[in-house]
Amino acid sequence: MSRIIINLDMMVKVTAVKPLHDHELELSFNTGETRVFDVSPYLDKGIFTELRDPTYFRSVRLAFGSIAWPNEQDFGPESLYVESRPLAPTAVSP
Repeated sequence: MSRIIINLDMMVKVTAVKPLHDHELELSFNTGETRVFDVSPYLDKGIFTELRDPTYFRSVRLAFGSIAWPNEQDFGPESLYVESRPLAPTAVSP
């Protein structure tokens, strides 16, 4: 099991967001890391059910150091960081 260590002297903020396939988001953080957050566990919960629509899901935007959708669905930056996984490095051809 890997451990995630966050520097508590620095507030974690999302600096970029890119919607991916299968209800995943590629997130860049002010830590310099790029991580992937899976929204699918939330799709059956209250206000998040609207995120099942692929067009609406792709309307995600940065909002105050985190992310949000037009109808105010959002996640806190700390939750996004802790519940995401590091982006797998892509293979570079020689």
